[in-house]
Amino acid sequence: MGSAIALGLARFSYALLLPPMKSDLGWSFAEAGAMNTANAVGYLLGALAFPRLSRRWPAGALFIGGCVATALLMAATGVLSSANALFAQRVATGIASAFIFVSGGVLAARLATSSPRDAGLILGLYYGGTGWGIVASALLVPATLVHAPRGWQAAWFALAAACVALSVIATGAARRIDGQHALRASTAAATGTAQQAAPMLRYMFALAGYGLFGVGYIGYMTFIVALLRDGGMSEGVVTGFYVLLGVATIVSARIWSRLLDRMRGGQALALLNALLALATLLPAIVTHPVAAFASGVLFGATFLSAVASTTAFVRHNFPVAHWGRGISAFTIVFAFGQIVGPTVIGWVSDGVGLERALIYSACLLAFGAVLAACQRALTQPIDSGN
Repeated sequence: MGSAIALGLARFSYALLLPPMKSDLGWSFAEAGAMNTANAVGYLLGALAFPRLSRRWPAGALFIGGCVATALLMAATGVLSSANALFAQRVATGIASAFIFVSGGVLAARLATSSPRDAGLILGLYYGGTGWGIVASALLVPATLVHAPRGWQAAWFALAAACVALSVIATGAARRIDGQHALRASTAAATGTAQQAAPMLRYMFALAGYGLFGVGYIGYMTFIVALLRDGGMSEGVVTGFYVLLGVATIVSARIWSRLLDRMRGGQALALLNALLALATLLPAIVTHPVAAFASGVLFGATFLSAVASTTAFVRHNFPVAHWGRGISAFTIVFAFGQIVGPTVIGWVSDGVGLERALIYSACLLAFGAVLAACQRALTQPIDSGN
């Protein structure tokens, strides 16, 4: 439920709201994309702050604080119409979402440690939970949109209500996991001085591949609905596409769990990036509902598993005491990719069209697959000062 709030509701719902907001507020594609860039800037700030904050507060507390703040900020969007105010709101929402996502990743990694045989499935369930937020968005936004000036504001209130409902479930689970693993985490921290995390240069290929994933995937998730509507597809087809994407995201946990358990290097991320490149290319070259649905299913079944693969990489290659640091490093690179993606892809769309922009996104994902494939497992963590 945490990933459903942080990504499914707080970020990906914007793809459904982009067309009416762009039309109502007179934005270009670059300006519309800048709103998701603002969210990514906030996400980066939150990821940068997380390691320091996690020394003062447990992961569960940061997770709960992020859930509460996100719900309040989503509700605030329902009363805003100024571009500057919306930009600031998206930045603040990104910060709160990062607290949820990174701390939730730490909690999921701890839970996976207590059940090693199901570790890949547990991580997949956490990240695949984003699909519940995507499905909720796909159903709530069309049902609450009003075809009138500022008619999109009611949809933000509905999304905020969904955040509150999911937060009730998520915070209870976070408290239980945090309590059960507090002693184990403190023991790991005590021995952390003897085991140091590997320096970033040793996993630069994985970081670079993940950064390109951030650029490519967010271009798809920001503009795919606008592309389908520009292609003449009905509201029913678009809603069906988004629901299918969300359902595929939910079931992705079981599809890739064994891969995440077995692959200790960058192979999992490489395979997933390659599949995402194919999924992004499909609707850009074939304008047909069948191609759109095939793209949505493949993309949904893959993209959050790429995120899970980096947490699995950290679990395989980092000492327990440095999991937060490792997950934060990948989150920061991811955030940089998401900052670049929406604005650049929006700018390209204004110049040469949405189809060409998604082809460029697919090329970036393919290059990310090549870089990730070069990443070997870190067989032995070494002192980060060396």
